[in-house]
Amino acid sequence: MNPTQGEKAEKLKALHEAPGIFAIPNPWDAGSTHILTHLGFEALATTSAGLAFSLAKPDGTGAVTRDENLANARIIVEATHLPVAGDLENGYGDEPEVCAETIRLAAAAGLVGGSIEDASEDPAAPIYPVDLAVRRVQAAVKAARQLSFPFALAARAENFLHGRPDLDDTIRRLQAFAEAGADILFAPGLTTAEQISAVVRAVAPRPVNVVMGLGKGDFTLGQLAALGVRRVSLGSTLARAAYGPFWQAAEEIRQKGSFSFAKNITRYGEFQKLFGS
Repeated sequence: MNPTQGEKAEKLKALHEAPGIFAIPNPWDAGSTHILTHLGFEALATTSAGLAFSLAKPDGTGAVTRDENLANARIIVEATHLPVAGDLENGYGDEPEVCAETIRLAAAAGLVGGSIEDASEDPAAPIYPVDLAVRRVQAAVKAARQLSFPFALAARAENFLHGRPDLDDTIRRLQAFAEAGADILFAPGLTTAEQISAVVRAVAPRPVNVVMGLGKGDFTLGQLAALGVRRVSLGSTLARAAYGPFWQAAEEIRQKGSFSFAKNITRYGEFQKLFGS
């Protein structure tokens, strides 16, 4: 029997509270969710970029709507018995009240956690002023605490992804988000052990998420654990790992008229066996 939403939430909470580190990979559809579940991961998270690419849209520009995001989240939730957290981008609106409503809708879609970031989607001012960013997290936390289960709220400081490699400001924001009640802190785009360690120390004992696969920084789970990181996500990395070889295979057919790519791909029967189980 599949666990209830409350049981999934308790499992995700326990993962964040346990010593050590865990990976929370990011599927973008039912098939990728089934594969990751089969491989034995303990929790999953959605990916805004993976979804955007599957819809032939850019990420982080408002091209994907909240309804599309949550419909995809429901598909992923229904494809696994694991707890699933959502990449909720910036909450799909500037106002704190919109962030709160997004958390309530995320819970209704079956998610047991989710992240709110301080990126505005405005190229002229890509990061919200800190006072507004904090009020948005406060509203999201309040909505999460009103649920009947412990919704794991992650707050993200996006400076490093938007050309603002200001570690001091990033740490100030994360500390303010922690004080506002965020359960997990996240600053995607950190590239050095010194940066990661500084963030972990600054918000301790709150757990810190690090994203891998951005092409910046090369760490193992063991190395990140030694720095005090609690959770490691992949963002769009697995989606790009799937789409990249597909693109290269199609280019080979179109440009060379050959099919050598097919020699080393997973066989049809393996997928039939996996998805038939």
